[in-house]
Amino acid sequence: TIKDILHEELTRGIPTDRLPIHPKYDEDMRHAPKRHLNLNLDEKKQAIKNALRYFDPKFHEELAKEFAEELNTFGHIYIYRLRPVKYDMKAYSLADYPGKCSRAKAIMFQIMNNLDPEVAQFPHELITYGGNGSVFSNWAQYALTMKYLSEAEDDQTLIMYSGHPMGLFPSPPNSPIMIISNGMMVSNFSTNEEYKRCYAMGTTIFGQMTAGSYCYIGPQGIVHGTTITIMNAGRKYLGLESLSGKIFVSAGLGNMSAAQSKAARILNCIGVIAEVNRKFIDLRHKQGWVDEIYDDLEALIKRMKEAKTQKVGVSIAYHGNVVDLWERLAKEETNIVDLGSDQTSCHIPFTGGYYPVGYSMEDAEKVMASKPEEFKKLVNKSLVRHMEAILTLSKKGMAFWDYGNSFLLRCSEAGSPIVNDKDPHRDFIFPSYVQDIMGDVFSLGFGPFRWICTSNKEEDLVKSDKIAATIFKEFLNEKDPTKRVSEHSIQQFKDNLNWIEQAHENRLVVGSQARILYANAEGRLKIALAFNEAVRKGEISDAIVLSRDHHDVSGADSPFRETSNITDGSYKTADMSIHTAIGNSMRYASWVAMHNGGGTGWGLASNCGFGLVLDGSKAADDAINQMILWDVSNGLARRSWSGHSMAKDTVLREMKKNSKLNITV
Repeated sequence: TIKDILHEELTRGIPTDRLPIHPKYDEDMRHAPKRHLNLNLDEKKQAIKNALRYFDPKFHEELAKEFAEELNTFGHIYIYRLRPVKYDMKAYSLADYPGKCSRAKAIMFQIMNNLDPEVAQFPHELITYGGNGSVFSNWAQYALTMKYLSEAEDDQTLIMYSGHPMGLFPSPPNSPIMIISNGMMVSNFSTNEEYKRCYAMGTTIFGQMTAGSYCYIGPQGIVHGTTITIMNAGRKYLGLESLSGKIFVSAGLGNMSAAQSKAARILNCIGVIAEVNRKFIDLRHKQGWVDEIYDDLEALIKRMKEAKTQKVGVSIAYHGNVVDLWERLAKEETNIVDLGSDQTSCHIPFTGGYYPVGYSMEDAEKVMASKPEEFKKLVNKSLVRHMEAILTLSKKGMAFWDYGNSFLLRCSEAGSPIVNDKDPHRDFIFPSYVQDIMGDVFSLGFGPFRWICTSNKEEDLVKSDKIAATIFKEFLNEKDPTKRVSEHSIQQFKDNLNWIEQAHENRLVVGSQARILYANAEGRLKIALAFNEAVRKGEISDAIVLSRDHHDVSGADSPFRETSNITDGSYKTADMSIHTAIGNSMRYASWVAMHNGGGTGWGLASNCGFGLVLDGSKAADDAINQMILWDVSNGLARRSWSGHSMAKDTVLREMKKNSKLNITV
């Protein structure tokens, strides 16, 4: 049985008797681009030593040659030899995992979901999303971590140093069973060059947000936020509640960016998303997230006009470079595009996150690996052309925003004239989506709350959806003026009730049975307690893992995204995310993660996340009551103090409800 296989394989750790047969490099799988190696000879030798130290010395002579070849071929030592082949990499039922406590088994469940080929961008390179968002640096770390988790007890904590399991340490019961840090650097060394060097040597990883905290739930994780963003962009820029017949254009169908195609379909607009990687397009088409595929621009433009006239909701993938698409659209005498954005991985534009116009993906990757400086010039020229076309369409009436992927920053660095010299609170002439669209949502305390049913049963997820919907209806139907939701929050509750009621029908699940719902602190608290009660009564058959995107009210300090609407001059400081992580640790989170970077890039953000296992116990109730309010109110306090009136109103309302809450306003 799969249970027997998992118990045998996951408890083994790194083999000491004999090495497993090397699985072949799978040419049919999506793989990370080969990286330019920026190490000197001594650093290369050290990188090989760093990988060898996971193994018994008797294997070193054989493995040293193998690891040297990996390093020179791929620019990194992934230790492919230890990639599991005796079981499919995916989340299984919690009951199938070996372990001494549910919290440790839940982390194993989450790790394997993050590496599921249906979920992960480059699963064999242990990269979940964003081009370099890693779960581990190599497969030896995976094997050792799973072994430790199978042995961990509730009075131990597994310490993770940027993918490396440092070991199990004694800790008080109900302390986090895992503490994760990813990519943390001494401040002056948090540069892209240092990241590339350290990653090549196997000493750090870029955890993105939910990749390195093991809380990614597939592209659904951003579908909800993308849906809300595009919907509110329609309200703000077009003055419309319905986007029927409106065209939204963007780029990216890799992982999180794939949410754009699904969001367009949910909103019944015409979504046109460019993607250079055909494998990603085919995957999204297979999953039902893309309706139609075009590689001919003229046929595509004809289809866009037809759909606009007929007001047909459709999700279209353009297989080609987005710059070609934008430039062709800019030539139209009459603009047909209503809304535009971009979700290329511009946090790593020179290492696979952005492909220059005029080159196929394959040819671009050859230049990237062999001539990195030439590739950088090609990318910068492409970014300038990209922005020129967007500026042309903007003058014709298209509304454009940055989706927090550092697109505007990279265009500016490449030479595009988009710096804003009129507004001291805005760096560029186009807004970040947080500044214009999502900032008020965070200041109301709403953010991307998530849960995962570890039974992996669809019926448990459906039950959880109904519980959440019932609680939101209760908020909206409340008659007592002292308990009624604020006027500003009513639309949020209505939008999110509509989302959760349609979630199952919209076929959002990729990987584990998981859901995302934007909720405020009180909503999260009530939903979490109701879930734990349902598990306790057996109405939901096994534990639920609570989490959230790091992109949340309190989860990320990021001047080009989450904190871009902080206007008191503190938007580049990182106290909030640090305090959130420490506070969650002392309030009984099951695991806590602290990361350098995120969607905007290495050194450009500080973010944190958590996992909380609801197993029906009283201890889980206590953790919910202790942690949820803190996890939201810390960010509300920071946003209120910065001068945001909605955040201040929200804080004042919360303080009336809780006599122990006393925030400086």
